[in-house]
Amino acid sequence: MEQSPPGPNPAASRMPARAAALILDAFLDYDGRFADITRRAQRHFERGDWRQAQLDAVARLDLYEACIRQTLARLETLLDDRVRSRPLWRAIRDDYAMRVAPLLDRELTRTFFNSLARRFFLTRGVDPAIEFVALDDDPLAGVGAPATLRHYAVGADLAATCERVLADAPFARGWADRSGDARAIATALAERAFEDAAPLRALELLRPVFYRERRAYLVGRLVGDGAPAPLVIALVGTPQGIRADAVLTNLGLVAQLFGYARNSFHADLPTVADVVAFLHALMPHKPVGELYSVLGRRKQGKTERYRALLRHLHAHPDERFVRAPGVRGMVMAVFTPPGHAVVIKVIRDRFAWPKDIARREVEAQYERVVRYDRVGRLLDVQEFRDLRLPRRQFEPALLAELTVECADSLLADGDDVVVRHCYIERRLQPLDLYVREVPFAAARRAVLDYGQAIKDLARSNIFPGDLLLKNFGVSRIGRAIFYDYDELCRVEDCRFRRLPAAREEDETRPLEDWLSVRANDVFPEQFVHFLGLPPALRDALLAEHPEIFEPAWWEALRARFVRGEPDDVPPYPAAARLRG
Repeated sequence: MEQSPPGPNPAASRMPARAAALILDAFLDYDGRFADITRRAQRHFERGDWRQAQLDAVARLDLYEACIRQTLARLETLLDDRVRSRPLWRAIRDDYAMRVAPLLDRELTRTFFNSLARRFFLTRGVDPAIEFVALDDDPLAGVGAPATLRHYAVGADLAATCERVLADAPFARGWADRSGDARAIATALAERAFEDAAPLRALELLRPVFYRERRAYLVGRLVGDGAPAPLVIALVGTPQGIRADAVLTNLGLVAQLFGYARNSFHADLPTVADVVAFLHALMPHKPVGELYSVLGRRKQGKTERYRALLRHLHAHPDERFVRAPGVRGMVMAVFTPPGHAVVIKVIRDRFAWPKDIARREVEAQYERVVRYDRVGRLLDVQEFRDLRLPRRQFEPALLAELTVECADSLLADGDDVVVRHCYIERRLQPLDLYVREVPFAAARRAVLDYGQAIKDLARSNIFPGDLLLKNFGVSRIGRAIFYDYDELCRVEDCRFRRLPAAREEDETRPLEDWLSVRANDVFPEQFVHFLGLPPALRDALLAEHPEIFEPAWWEALRARFVRGEPDDVPPYPAAARLRG
């Protein structure tokens, strides 16, 4: 007897919807756990529990990967032997797209989906058949509603307006002197010219408080007759209660606070994209990806940076990757698209002498930097794997160098080059080149800020290891930022020594031939001899920052860290503070 052909399998037809629902549920679970950690920041701030705040910052960084692993396991159970079926994943993606389309933060959900798909299929580059790509989309195009703001009309009594602002801050702990703080804020606002924002009509503030390290921030804008100007009120905890510490209205200072050399804020945002759009309107020069990262959504920041790079390459097909400006690195090969302000760093297969470090140690250093308080002086870095780039967009000499010296990290694949492992950072002008190319006044400012950068890092328990100018970059506004991490270590792990007097017979011999030196010994008096600065710049550095060449200063810092007494490095200049 002839059998009828099998009919449609109802369970199989429902599978894409079930899998899509599972993935969205997993994302929402991740988002909820992210919010739980974030909300604890207020308690840590009010209690002055900086240690627990640091632990939560690391826990939140690790949460995404943990949730991805859990979701992979759930999908393998659900999909069984079809878990790597491309037609099934296309159907899952299409169902998922419909589910997330109404969400304001749908880009976050799509990036979560892509992370799962890439793990299952070991994708090199991007697979538009099973991923969300959106290279041609404006990342903020779907943000229709503006971020929710508290609006405070400014009348004749600005201090009264400022007191209403402080009264609305959701702190359980009391203020040390709320009225006094309000008067100080009003005085600061009245004394500062806002150009397009004058005359001042209103203060508008985002509802969530932003927390990072030892401070809380009220973030918003000044509204006048022209374009709004940024407004940030920085708060600190004292034994007497909370106090307003600083007012920032300068675009450059606010941009630094939200910059690529700072750690992520903890702000309990109901939605993220609208806040990114709000901040981008205030700081239009800042890439969207960097704003996502500084709000704690580092994976979305990485996605937006990648999309921005590919959009640039597609829009400029004749542009070629070239070696990044600066001295050739012994550990990293560094290249850049000249018209796009990022660099791509690839670890060399073998390191030139005298570098004595393994590849895994270099990777561990970069992982530490992501987790450490960067105090505005360590450049943020994003790790990429299987980055697919067009072969024709490499300058031939560069590609030849990478092929020979970074073979473990490169793979030729047809018309493309797959960079199997790399780091992408914001491109800065190397300090050693900068001081040779700019007028003396600008070079002097940069060198003095370089000295301040060393002190800021030291006060946060970071010793760069290699203080050569080539390892520091200069930002758009002239700020010195460190970006070479392979020798970075903690101040408390070093021993800072004074050079003993040399005997006559030793004066012509190398230092290491007559002085016993251990691995972590550091001789600050020697720093100045290796900087390669012209005499006038060297003398200015010595006059402004003599401490960094004094072993006693470093040893005093080291002793404090060993005793468990961390220092405080304010993220704004003294001129922005309300009290000295």
